[in-house]
Amino acid sequence: MSDNIIKFQRPKPVKPPRKSPFKNMAPGVKRMVFWIAIIAGLVLAFLYFQFAGSAPPGV
Repeated sequence: MSDNIIKFQRPKPVKPPRKSPFKNMAPGVKRMVFWIAIIAGLVLAFLYFQFAGSAPPGV
């Protein structure tokens, strides 16, 4: 008997697709940004351990 009961439900909100900032870049530019980020990370890690690292042994 409950076949003809209408259930009123709100439609689920439509989420806009996420836009990636790297989607429209050329492959060469993506590769260059990737390597620049890797090199910058290594340089920052080196500088951190050079200036803020632990004291030398025996001090």
